[in-house]
Amino acid sequence: MKKQWQSILLATALVFLTQSGAYAKDDAKKASASASSSASASAPASAKVELLDLNSASKKELSSLPKIGDVRSDAIIKGRPYKGKDELLSKKIIPEDVYNGIKDLVIAKQKPAAKK
Repeated sequence: MKKQWQSILLATALVFLTQSGAYAKDDAKKASASASSSASASAPASAKVELLDLNSASKKELSSLPKIGDVRSDAIIKGRPYKGKDELLSKKIIPEDVYNGIKDLVIAKQKPAAKK
């Protein structure tokens, strides 16, 4: 699972770098090849990691989070909608140690109000 997260972080970093113009396409491919072979690849501090929306993420996406498997992802889906990610604790969906491991990776987006 750690390798999967490293790949996600690497992909996010490459998207950020290529969009900012810091690398040409060939340089990005070289960076990807060398970084993916490195076991300690991580995203730059300035790269934005896309947060996983608790209110719309699939079971597979939720299960990919640290310490969230099929049972917890089912519980998260059953507890929807969430006004804030901290409701995972207040609704007792997951324990605090698990929440602390994912709180920086998730968000609870709200649907826009319907126009009348």
